[in-house]
Amino acid sequence: MEAPEVPTEHLHEHMQEHAEHSAESHGQRSKASWVMGAALSSAILAALAAVASLLAGHHVNEAMIDQLRASDQWNYYQAKGVKAAVLATKLELLDGLQKPAAKKDKEKLAQYSEEQKEIKEKAEELEKSADAHLHTHVVFARGVTLFQVSIAVAAVSVLTQKRSFWFVSMAFGAIGLVFLIQGLMLH
Repeated sequence: MEAPEVPTEHLHEHMQEHAEHSAESHGQRSKASWVMGAALSSAILAALAAVASLLAGHHVNEAMIDQLRASDQWNYYQAKGVKAAVLATKLELLDGLQKPAAKKDKEKLAQYSEEQKEIKEKAEELEKSADAHLHTHVVFARGVTLFQVSIAVAAVSVLTQKRSFWFVSMAFGAIGLVFLIQGLMLH
């Protein structure tokens, strides 16, 4: 899986140009300062989105690695099972032929069983770790999404010159920040 993209550079450029144009053509300091505030808040949101995206990518990679390791452990578990089955068949054949089985074969069969238990525990532990990383990835990815929505709504607020959209943008950004903090707490 790839990390979520944060395609916001063009929005920042447009907002900065609009802020400069607004200050030059209208000569209104309060409007220009509001637009600059919106641009600055969008830049901060973009930085937070980049951090959340990086962390989301890290956790999805860790989830895949742990899942691959768990798969390796399950393959190892099966290999030990096959060896145990072959050895158990040998012991049954010897018993059926009323021939004595070697003590080391009986010990080896018990060893395979014990090894399988350990391998199974490790595989299950890795699967749990993969699930935890995937859950954390989802939390960070939600944060990235909300930051992106926030930036887009901020751009709409600048384009339409409506501060109410900027407040909506900040609400989305605050929710994105909650997801970022939640993901860090899971981390």
